[in-house]
Amino acid sequence: MQRSGTGCSGLIPLPPTLDHNVAAMTSCAFGSGRRGHTLLELTLVLVIMGLTGLVLIRQAHLMMDRIEARNAVRAAGALMDRARNEAIAQQALVSVRIDTATASMDVLSRTGRISHEPLGASHGVTLSTTRDSVTYDVRGLGYGAANLTLLVRRGAAVESLVTSRLGRIRY
Repeated sequence: MQRSGTGCSGLIPLPPTLDHNVAAMTSCAFGSGRRGHTLLELTLVLVIMGLTGLVLIRQAHLMMDRIEARNAVRAAGALMDRARNEAIAQQALVSVRIDTATASMDVLSRTGRISHEPLGASHGVTLSTTRDSVTYDVRGLGYGAANLTLLVRRGAAVESLVTSRLGRIRY
């Protein structure tokens, strides 16, 4: 049976004595029954959580960059496909102009602009290319030296789109 009056819970109350209170308080505060954590333990847990959070945030940013770059390449591929289909449908030359300064693409025919896609504004990407335009003839084939490689960058992510002179698009 243990004595009470020491601040430890679950003990039977007995009349306290001065010597007994000091011994009981010491054993409750520093013994195996302690309930709290030290400042060092709490600091270590917070540092580990902070480092883990930084790694997760970095990975999330990289994933978002990859997703947006991929979406921009898909939009550019759809625009190239539309230009090819318009050339076949109109039985006329149709060009895709790529403006790397504004990161936008235009589909043009002899009647004017058919479509405009501001990839930089809508996806937050930058463009670089081997050529500034590609033209499709009435059969949907590339006109002239039509091989084109388009690189789309956002952060550390880079995606590419390749157009062959036969009009095939690969991304």
